[in-house]
Amino acid sequence: MDTEEYRDHPVRSYVLTSGRAHPSRNTLRPETLVRAVESRPVLSTAGRMERELVQLCRGTLALAEVAAYLQLPVSLVAVMVSDLVDSGNLTIRSNHQAHVLPGKDILEKILDGLRKL
Repeated sequence: MDTEEYRDHPVRSYVLTSGRAHPSRNTLRPETLVRAVESRPVLSTAGRMERELVQLCRGTLALAEVAAYLQLPVSLVAVMVSDLVDSGNLTIRSNHQAHVLPGKDILEKILDGLRKL
């Protein structure tokens, strides 16, 4: 093991998530937006990484951005974020929406415009 890498992450990833590989309840995608709840103090039982994660999320960030800043895998950060959402320290907002088709009138206007070209 490289000693420089060990100094950056002295705790194994599976220890940070208590051995869990997937979030407990929340469905999180890399583009899910994460934000700290300002009025909620971080639990005293939270570890260094959880506190750092909440501090980082004082502004809204995507889950993938949080993982990049922490230099941790997205899957690991997803588990940590899910736990912090359950404890009330973070909120999430997903932009995942069902695909909505445009109305017939809009499609007809587009078709008319294309015919005029």
